[in-house]
Amino acid sequence: MALTTYAELQTSIAGFLNRDDLTAVVPDFITLAEASMQRDLTHWLMEKRATASIDARFSAVPDDFVSPIRFQVGTTDAPMQPISVQDMHDRRNARDDNTGTPCFYALVGDEFEFLPTPSSAVTATLYYRAKVPALSDSNTSNWVLANAPDVYLYGALTHSAPYLVEDARVATWGGLYAQAVAQFNKQGEAGKFGGAGKRRRVRK
Repeated sequence: MALTTYAELQTSIAGFLNRDDLTAVVPDFITLAEASMQRDLTHWLMEKRATASIDARFSAVPDDFVSPIRFQVGTTDAPMQPISVQDMHDRRNARDDNTGTPCFYALVGDEFEFLPTPSSAVTATLYYRAKVPALSDSNTSNWVLANAPDVYLYGALTHSAPYLVEDARVATWGGLYAQAVAQFNKQGEAGKFGGAGKRRRVRK
C-alpha cells in the first residue's frame, strides 16, 4: 500500500503490528518517532534560513529551531561567533556592556543574546537546523515522510514495542530505524557535498 500520508502511515503501523485495536495510541508512536528524528536526523532538508531585524540584547529563536549552523549580521560574510553563557557574561563585564555591531551570540533558553548589544537595528541572517514538522490530520505529510517513509515507519514501530511489552522487537525495529536514519543522512550528505565531506574526513 502507499505510504505517503499521515493516515496511510497509521494504517501501515497497525498492519505491521497485526493489530486493529491500537487506533488511539498509534499517533503517540508517531509523535515519539518524531522526537527521535529531531535528535537523529542531519539531512540538509532540515536546514532553513531566517532573516530578522535585531535591535536589542536578546532576540527570540525561531519556533522550529533545533540548532544553529551560521549566524551573521549586516552585509558582511563573517559570522558571529557562538559562545557559552558564562563566556558571554565575562566578555560583557570586560567590555562594560558597550554597544555596537554584534560579533558574538549565546543561546539563553529560547533566546539569542548578542555581544555587543546592537547600537542600532541590524539585519541578521540565521541558518539553522529546523524541527521536523509534526504530522497530524491537518498536516498530512512532510519532507521526511515524502523522502524516507521507512524512517517514520520503523521509528514508530520502535516505540510501539515497550507499549506492547514486546522487548525482543525493540532491537528489531530499533535496528531497522537506525539503518534507515543512517542511509537517509548519508544520502543527504552526498547530495549536499557530493562525497567531498567523506573524503575530507578520510584525509584527517
